Amino acid sequence: MHKNTTHIPEGSTPLLERFINTLMHSGKKTIARRILKDCFIEVSKLSEGQDPERIFEKAIETVKPNMEVRPKRVGGAVYQVPVEVKQNRQLSLAFRWILGAARKEKGAPMSKKLARVLLDSSNETGPAFKKREDIHRMAQANKAFAHLAKY
Repeated sequence: MHKNTTHIPEGSTPLLERFINTLMHSGKKTIARRILKDCFIEVSKLSEGQDPERIFEKAIETVKPNMEVRPKRVGGAVYQVPVEVKQNRQLSLAFRWILGAARKEKGAPMSKKLARVLLDSSNETGPAFKKREDIHRMAQANKAFAHLAKY
């Protein structure tokens, strides 16, 4: 029986566990853990030995959206109404955008793609951060309809 070495660094946080669950496909949690572990190794290589968990948390923080637009129907017309995003949804969206950006890249193992996206996001660049900026820009552009949010 082989020793299971796919665990995340000792003391996995609830944030990491939630990310692993989002990363997981078809109930293959061990594979998701291994991908994240390899990703963290790659991140520490690419960032000259900085703490990969800190980079991961910074990437999540920079990608989390504060505002988004929701369609609201008023008098036959549909308005895009800006609303604040709840904490739980902020995390879900951040995870989704980071993983989506990593999965879109081609020609590399998932751990390497994820490492690049996390580093880009922590430096406020890359597709996941751009997605957040686009959402914020849409919310800003539709500020005129904010008064409809209370209906």
